[in-house]
Amino acid sequence: MTIVTITNRTFQFSITIVRFIRLLPESSERQVFSRQLLRSATSIGANITEAQYSSTKRQFLQYYQIALRSSHETTYWLKLLYNLHGILRESLTNILNENEQISKVLTTSILNAKRNLQK
Repeated sequence: MTIVTITNRTFQFSITIVRFIRLLPESSERQVFSRQLLRSATSIGANITEAQYSSTKRQFLQYYQIALRSSHETTYWLKLLYNLHGILRESLTNILNENEQISKVLTTSILNAKRNLQK
């Protein structure tokens, strides 16, 4: 997967998250969950974009590692919502699957970047 593709994919993922948050029913915890999910999910693409403009391979790797950590945090919030909002489980399953695929791409990219740093 090329950088442009993962950048586009994570941008679309951010849009999906924003649209999903709009579907959450009003509740006292909605605001907290929404903010945390929005922050972690949009951080993935933001850090990948930042990586494109890094001046060193080490910087590139650091941004991808941050993106991966954000993806893991996003998984946490999505699973929490999955267990709290049964009505949205189909949407959440699709979003969780996309986040998992993004995590796999990031993991592969990080491993490749680490190999390249060792050369």
